[in-house]
Amino acid sequence: QVQLVESGGGLVQAGDSLRLSCAASGRTVSSYAMGWFRQAPGKEREFVAAISWSGGSTYYADSVKGRFTISRDNANDMVYLQMNSLKPEDTAVYYCAADTIREGSSWASRYWGQGTQVTVSS
Repeated sequence: QVQLVESGGGLVQAGDSLRLSCAASGRTVSSYAMGWFRQAPGKEREFVAAISWSGGSTYYADSVKGRFTISRDNANDMVYLQMNSLKPEDTAVYYCAADTIREGSSWASRYWGQGTQVTVSS
């Protein structure tokens, strides 16, 4: 089975930066496209970023372009999300995802972590 564990969330002020980490255990995820999703209070889960299995291609939601960067380290089964210039609207539970795919204008994933809370104060 694939197990994903997120870390690095916390409480920060607007304009600050955070780096989220996702560690895989039980099974390698090096061959999967990976992604990050988030869910804000009262809203549905939404796509944030994705990266191909090789790391050669990345994709971002319009709301985070220019501020967030997704990366991966396949040798250590790790994926990261560097978040800069954080805004209060970035407040959400952030989920790591494996086997992330694009279907039209939407994104989905087969495997999910439990999430890590990111809170940005104004």
